Amino acid sequence: MSWHAKLQLDYTHIADRTLARYAHDGPLRILQSLYPEGDAVCHNVLVHPPGGLVGGDTLDLAVTASGQAHGLITTPGASRFYRSSGELAMQYTHIQLRDQARLEWLPMEAILYNGCIAQNRLQIELAPEAEFIGWDVTALGLPHAGKPFAAGSYLQHIEVPGVWLERGRLDASDMRLMRGPLGLAGNACMASLFFVAGAKLSRNRRQQSLDAARSQLEGHALRATAGATSPNDQVVILRVLAPLVEPAMQLLKTVWAVWRAELWGKTASSPRIWCT
Repeated sequence: MSWHAKLQLDYTHIADRTLARYAHDGPLRILQSLYPEGDAVCHNVLVHPPGGLVGGDTLDLAVTASGQAHGLITTPGASRFYRSSGELAMQYTHIQLRDQARLEWLPMEAILYNGCIAQNRLQIELAPEAEFIGWDVTALGLPHAGKPFAAGSYLQHIEVPGVWLERGRLDASDMRLMRGPLGLAGNACMASLFFVAGAKLSRNRRQQSLDAARSQLEGHALRATAGATSPNDQVVILRVLAPLVEPAMQLLKTVWAVWRAELWGKTASSPRIWCT
């Protein structure tokens, strides 16, 4: 039996407090709203009780934020795309930020199990004064358990319409891509952290975000397979390849904290669930 789950999550800003309201259909929901850094920022944990997707499953998440709302979304653990007998497993996230809203999209990694057939799509739409910090982390197989991603396919699609599009397909049988020096070079984790503005960033602010990311790469163990770039004047990206998820995720968390301070004047307040 396939699962088709939907969740609509809406952030509003009322009397200096960000409020989250949601409606769900199927096994996809959020836990209680938390305010570890005061009323202005609402932290939420997105939960999918089945724990993963098999062929035929679909997760559809829509997030909106308006006014001066500031939301932060994470997950309690990795999402999983399990082996498929031929059907596609699909996860689609659509984020729309209005007015001066801010959102932080910080889910744990997506694990591609051997034999999965999966798509993961993220679309972000921003009003001119809205801003977004988010990441995307993909783990190929289970290296610790000796279970590589040796068969299957994965389509990753990240888009800010009219501004930025990243779309790539991993085919486990493509050795030039998976093992070649111009591809993943045998790495089992690929990750990106991105800052997106609804309008053109000033030259100083754009350079500030690049310098802040690059400063964290100096002397880092992943410095040879990580780099910060800006494909256009509204987007700044940190890209990472790593043999395992843990060092890549730790680097993303470090740069996220620095960007939060440099770009928004907010000290990092890690979601409580990251410490459990």
